[in-house]
Amino acid sequence: MQQKKQIKWTLTAAMFATSLALPSISQSCTSLVYKDIHGAPYAERTMELPMELPYKVAFFPQGSHFASKAEKHPTLNFEAKHSFLSITVPDPVSKDLKVTEGMNDQGLSFSVLAYASTEGPKDMVDKTHAALAAIDLGTWVLSQFSSVDEVKAALSEQPVLVTALLPMGALKTPFHYTIHDAQGHSLVIEFANGEQKVYDNPIGVMTNGPEFSWHLTNLNNYTFLNNVDQSELELAGVQLRQPDSGIATAGLPSSNTSVGRFVRAVYYSQYTEKAKTPDEAIHNLAHIMNNFDRPRGISIDHRFKGAAQDMVAPEVNQHPTYTTEYTSWTSLADLQRLQFSVRPHDSLNYVTFDLAMLKETSEAKVLPLSEFANTSHDANNILKLKSK
Repeated sequence: MQQKKQIKWTLTAAMFATSLALPSISQSCTSLVYKDIHGAPYAERTMELPMELPYKVAFFPQGSHFASKAEKHPTLNFEAKHSFLSITVPDPVSKDLKVTEGMNDQGLSFSVLAYASTEGPKDMVDKTHAALAAIDLGTWVLSQFSSVDEVKAALSEQPVLVTALLPMGALKTPFHYTIHDAQGHSLVIEFANGEQKVYDNPIGVMTNGPEFSWHLTNLNNYTFLNNVDQSELELAGVQLRQPDSGIATAGLPSSNTSVGRFVRAVYYSQYTEKAKTPDEAIHNLAHIMNNFDRPRGISIDHRFKGAAQDMVAPEVNQHPTYTTEYTSWTSLADLQRLQFSVRPHDSLNYVTFDLAMLKETSEAKVLPLSEFANTSHDANNILKLKSK
């Protein structure tokens, strides 16, 4: 039984890592920041994969202990200065919970997004010094810091190494990372071309590859975008008129590629009406994210013969030789009120956690994300009562 369980975990991990590394089935996450009329920031992200991972909602109180291990270096041990709520995936070997998304009690948020071109710096760190494994950036950031500026300063001192997701050095961690704080500042951390790169992100948007700087350059191709409908035009005395509104979005990319989603996310986050209240802002953010929600089957991919996803990823109905990437969950975060909402794939509604209330909890709480599907109950109480 234990051997079967280990095989299942290995296949799941291989599927997770492989699906992120192969461009045709890469994880299609979208992260953005929306600001209300007062400038208060609200963060969101979607998570897409061709299968469901064993996601767990995890709350860690202040004082929790963590460890990060990079090969050939001492273990980096650290204690949480801040409590945080996160969506995690268990490591297939150590069973440690790896943060894919989260927010701490200071309104600092962290997101993992796929980045297949990851190429970390060579290990030039003194072997007697502890290094942080990049896969543990989420736990480190959320437990230690309260702002983007603090993270930037710490990254200039703490060595970070890109480690493997699987034993024997297989599948180097194929991610980049985006961070937002309660003051509305954003940061992108990438490992590209053998270097660690830390970018300020004034537009607050991130998707997947290419590198962040490429996405910013590509926006120069969209200077014509505007949310004002140009619904009438006269040519050679002929009056041309649109029968309805909406022509302003005609220039937006229509595909679900990383490049297309980046441009659309910039447009929607910038042009959506600025809310007057936090509740209205969250409603607006939920409507924005509906534009990035992918139902199963909307685009399909050929299976790769002999690869792990053939055995793990579910087929598309009536198409057994294909898999489909879809939105597993969407999260919304009010970075000032410390409220974190998530909508699992099998749910129509979001459930909301109040971190201001959870921070009084003195024990770690962990519960499968699936426990929160199709429920309207108090998410805090569900997490407290059912978690182990």
